[in-house]
Amino acid sequence: MISRTMLRRLLGAGLALLAGCIEPFAPDVVQASANYLVVDGSINSQGVSSIRLSRTQSLNQSGPPPPETQARIYIEEEGGRRYALAESPAGTYTSAALALSPGTRVRLHLTTADQKEYASDFATAKRTPPIDSVSWQAGSQGVQLYVNAHDDSRQSRYYRWSYEETWEFTSAANSVLEYQNGRLVDRKEDIYHCWASEISTAIKLGTTARLSQDVVSRQPLTLLPPTSGKLRFKYSILVKQYALTAEEYTYWELLRKNTEDIGTLFDPLPSELTGNIRCLTDAGEKVLGFVGVQSVTEKRLFITPEQLPGDWRFRTGYEGCYPLDTIPQFTTTPTSGSQPSPEQVIDFFRSGIAIPVNVLYKRGNPTPYYLYETVECIDCRRRGTNVRPRFWQ
Repeated sequence: MISRTMLRRLLGAGLALLAGCIEPFAPDVVQASANYLVVDGSINSQGVSSIRLSRTQSLNQSGPPPPETQARIYIEEEGGRRYALAESPAGTYTSAALALSPGTRVRLHLTTADQKEYASDFATAKRTPPIDSVSWQAGSQGVQLYVNAHDDSRQSRYYRWSYEETWEFTSAANSVLEYQNGRLVDRKEDIYHCWASEISTAIKLGTTARLSQDVVSRQPLTLLPPTSGKLRFKYSILVKQYALTAEEYTYWELLRKNTEDIGTLFDPLPSELTGNIRCLTDAGEKVLGFVGVQSVTEKRLFITPEQLPGDWRFRTGYEGCYPLDTIPQFTTTPTSGSQPSPEQVIDFFRSGIAIPVNVLYKRGNPTPYYLYETVECIDCRRRGTNVRPRFWQ
């Protein structure tokens, strides 16, 4: 009979043997780099249009997709005027505000730096109805945000929403001192109070095609956990609404399934995307993207902590920064000769790695003790901007 000890050894040896037989495998598709052109954006018939151009990359590449720069882009009316788009920043092209006449058919036309021409299909702009409201409800899972809309003419039926979140926050501590030209002086710029923004990448779609009324009610947008730092001071969300054609809705729904519903045995298999952009130079070249034409409506909402349950405790994002330290060390009985000279204190802050926060004095001891932390913990501009947004209330 095999003893338990021997059994453990045999199992261990077997597992080690199995581990030794494992070799990394990378399928050819991971290494492949098709370098397809990606066109992301839509034509706003009653406002500013923004188009982003980039290139696909292989699955084993990291970082953002490479932008397609130095292209010439314009919005073209069928048999009529052209409206040029300017590039800024790299790979992003923006038009002036448009006011297209009802019934006008337009398309996007572009020429890349290597002189290849591309164009979307001509389409008549859809009128997007106003957003009735952006609502929210606090519950055990956090704050659930919704969008509500309707179209009395029943001409919309297919909808897409995007949103941008903005929230106020503070860094780990308020620094009132700064190193400047070999001296510690009073800080003039506020690096404690900041605002951060985030544009959602989730694809939010809705349709009323099977309903008798063209009414969207409590369409979920996003859920904020009850500990979210976005809710700590004041939170704002700007929701944009787009009315889609049935073809454009189908494209976005397929893109959503390919990017968000993949990961388990029960999820649908990826499907090939067919957009409305063609390469005029090479009919066989594949292009990714769907350029719709519609007006865009938007609505903004604010939420303050006073509106939320009083027992919620929000994360700051700076939990690893406490407590602040001092130079020299704030000891009860400092050792003779252990205090750094004023020159050594200045040298400590000269590199910019540590930021002075404040100065303390012990009773009966004239030695200044400087509180400090790393720049990542003190300078809120590392995570946002200290310029108050124009829309902030």
